[in-house]
Amino acid sequence: MFDLVHVWVIRQLTLGEFSSRQAVLWKAAAMAAKIAIFAYGLNVIGHFVLVALGLLPYPLVPALMVATMLTPPVSFIVAVIAYSVVGLAIYDLGVSRQRFEILSRTDMLSGLMNRRAFLDAFEAARGPVALILLDIDRFKSINDTLGHKAGDDVIIQTAKCLTDVLGPDQAVARIGGEEFAVLVTGQGTERVMEIAEAIRSSVEGMGLAIAGRSVSVSVSAGVSQGVAELGFSELFSGADRALYLAKAAGRNRIVHAREIAETAVGASVPDNDQLPADRSRLTAWASLGRN
Repeated sequence: MFDLVHVWVIRQLTLGEFSSRQAVLWKAAAMAAKIAIFAYGLNVIGHFVLVALGLLPYPLVPALMVATMLTPPVSFIVAVIAYSVVGLAIYDLGVSRQRFEILSRTDMLSGLMNRRAFLDAFEAARGPVALILLDIDRFKSINDTLGHKAGDDVIIQTAKCLTDVLGPDQAVARIGGEEFAVLVTGQGTERVMEIAEAIRSSVEGMGLAIAGRSVSVSVSAGVSQGVAELGFSELFSGADRALYLAKAAGRNRIVHAREIAETAVGASVPDNDQLPADRSRLTAWASLGRN
């Protein structure tokens, strides 16, 4: 019995039957009607038992009339009040729980998924997947010359470009200071590169004015493809190396991981300001994946 009640409460906390306050009240009324009928039945049975035992101190018919007039309405009112109080309390807890869950999975500045939510999305993926890693070019210079508020504005507007291109239901996350990740499922290389290019083009053309100054913003991207069941780390590593190459090749461009093998061994290596802000941090984040 305890297990059944526990399961029922958990289901309501996830806003099962208690999806709204109105739903709680309707459920309370329906349950109270059942309780009233049950209570009335017990009352009638109790009267007949007392008659059979010769213990009823008054005539049966008047007693049943009184029971009919009092038991159902009284039990109904009491049950509605009790069920509504408990139901509304559970509903409020469920709403708070849902809001906390959303907050715990959302990056507060950009409004995108955070790392935890993105990894969960990857864990749920099956079959062919692609990972697009994006990094805002020369972000450190924006912070240094225009201030951190300007940097925040750039992040917010870049996130908006991502959601405009991908839609609100896609797995897109801010995974670091100026770094973003996109998970694409069930698409071929051509389509994945089209998506990455649409993002790059959208950011480049967004036009951002900060403190009366026009600020040009661009992103570099690394793309890697594989099978979700093989794990996150390998896919991330390929996209990360591709992003590194995109920075080395001059920024504001997209590089697929397959191009790494085609790159000359003696390619120039960018200085620290050209690279994503913290590569070691992102590599450590990759270790949180399935493998």
